Amino acid sequence: MAGAHAAGRRLISIVVPVYGEAKNLPLLVERFDRLAVDTFRWEYVFVNDGSPDDSLPVLRSLQAGNPRIRILDLSRNFGKEAALSAGLAHAGGDAVICIDADLQHPPELIPELVEHWTRGAEVVVTVREQTEEPSIVRRAGSALFYWLLARMSDVEVVGKSTDFRLLDRRVVNEFLKLGDRDRLVRGLVDWLGFRRVCVTFRASARMHGSSTFSYRQLASLFVNGIMSHSSAPLKWVGILGVITTVLFSAILVVAALAQLIKPDLLNVRPIAFVTLGITALIGVVLTALGIVAMYVARIHAEVVRRPLYVVREEFSDSTSHQTPPAVSAREQYR
Repeated sequence: MAGAHAAGRRLISIVVPVYGEAKNLPLLVERFDRLAVDTFRWEYVFVNDGSPDDSLPVLRSLQAGNPRIRILDLSRNFGKEAALSAGLAHAGGDAVICIDADLQHPPELIPELVEHWTRGAEVVVTVREQTEEPSIVRRAGSALFYWLLARMSDVEVVGKSTDFRLLDRRVVNEFLKLGDRDRLVRGLVDWLGFRRVCVTFRASARMHGSSTFSYRQLASLFVNGIMSHSSAPLKWVGILGVITTVLFSAILVVAALAQLIKPDLLNVRPIAFVTLGITALIGVVLTALGIVAMYVARIHAEVVRRPLYVVREEFSDSTSHQTPPAVSAREQYR
């Protein structure tokens, strides 16, 4: 009877990408357990993204006393977006909650996300109001990113939204059909649409360690986010080329007329204007080539069709087993 009752309860999966968070994991699991009410069944899907510390052994020790814990151990560090995708592909819940392991996303907000889901929301997005450890560079970069994305993208983008969000099973299934390799998970979820609710929160300070997300990775995420959702950079550089060409053509015409009418009027040799115009046009051309090259690189990544991630081993119910040859999240659900 108890087994039938458990089978009738809906399952909620919590997906956690892990990279260098060994000290935070015990407290995170403890906070999960506090809110895992019996109204639902719960599973915690931890994705070890090639952590350089003891994250995997810590997870294994936690799993020994907690049957809710499942562990995916990736063969190397594939990045947070790939780790999130791996977790979504392996999560079996009727609802899936993505959350970071650094405790800056408050697990205590999960009941509110679930409540919105039970009322019919298919995507519950958390929006960060403020953090206790503000970085001027990161905050300015984040503001610029969302400002640009909101003006370039064809879909509605929520400013200051995070990866801490709940997805209904239907949303997860549609997400897994997407084949993008260079991806921004939150951007793809926004692209999918569905009924959405936003919840605000204040980010806590990190209890242990420091952020491992470098400025280079943030820049890469910025570029991927913009280029995944818009062709505007190509259009903008085209417009810049036209404006530059028209502007310097006009300057050259004026310089030529001045030279013919009154050679000493400008007191500048025409070759100087020609040189300046050529230099400006070369800058536009190189910028255009750089942007086109980035789009071509993305096309190359899609054509090669390497998997998003490789799972070295999966640990579930305190037992381990070798996984079959790795495939992409899209191919797993064909």
